Amino acid sequence: MTLGHNRPMPANDPNSQRFGEVADAYDRGRPTYPAATVDWLLASAPRRILDLGAGTGKLTEALVGRAESVVAVEPSSGMRDMLSAKLPTVVVLDGTAEAIPLPDESCDAVLVAQAWHWVDPGRATAEVARVLVPRGLLGLVWNYRDEDDPWTAGLSAILTEFGTNPDAGYEPMVGAPFGRLERHAERWTNHVTSADVVDMVLSRSYVIALPEAERARLVDRLHAHIARANLDRDGRILVPYVTCAYVTSRAR
Repeated sequence: MTLGHNRPMPANDPNSQRFGEVADAYDRGRPTYPAATVDWLLASAPRRILDLGAGTGKLTEALVGRAESVVAVEPSSGMRDMLSAKLPTVVVLDGTAEAIPLPDESCDAVLVAQAWHWVDPGRATAEVARVLVPRGLLGLVWNYRDEDDPWTAGLSAILTEFGTNPDAGYEPMVGAPFGRLERHAERWTNHVTSADVVDMVLSRSYVIALPEAERARLVDRLHAHIARANLDRDGRILVPYVTCAYVTSRAR
């Protein structure tokens, strides 16, 4: 199984602050998370959940109704605005994994979707441990394109040409006071429109940073590649994914 995904990034990478510029494209183009993965992450039935680095709420929306309270923390104002508009009952706060605006031991679970590779793992581990109750859950999750599919591999080849570097996987780093990470993988297929594929690509940090002429050239390449995609009966593009999730718990 070959996976394409975001590279691990330094916590101070300036591109991490630019997602708000493309919040609409991010929300339209990024995939959701399969129900089976969410069930696995929430097997301990936490009452108070923090979605950390929540973005536009791609995971948050799957958490609403699954706990007594769901709080979202996100550093980008554009992303927070989109999340609040979509999920008005969720408390949305400005913050980062290294500076969470919540009291000590105020959460039963902290979930981080598609974001732990942006953090300083040492500082973030300590801060997550602070807001969790003893034996509280830390869950990390990523959607990876499955490049065993030839069309998907071709998409990644185009993205590599324009500046990214997909590789075989990202193993998250989490230290004390957390224990060993347990891993769960879920294969599934996303059914998307051609516009969704373009939005997915345009919402990536390295694409945001491209000069306008290069982005336009990339979009032209995407449209040519989309014309060769595998389609479902409704004419939507089939994009296979593997969602990888990890859980660990805080020691007493």
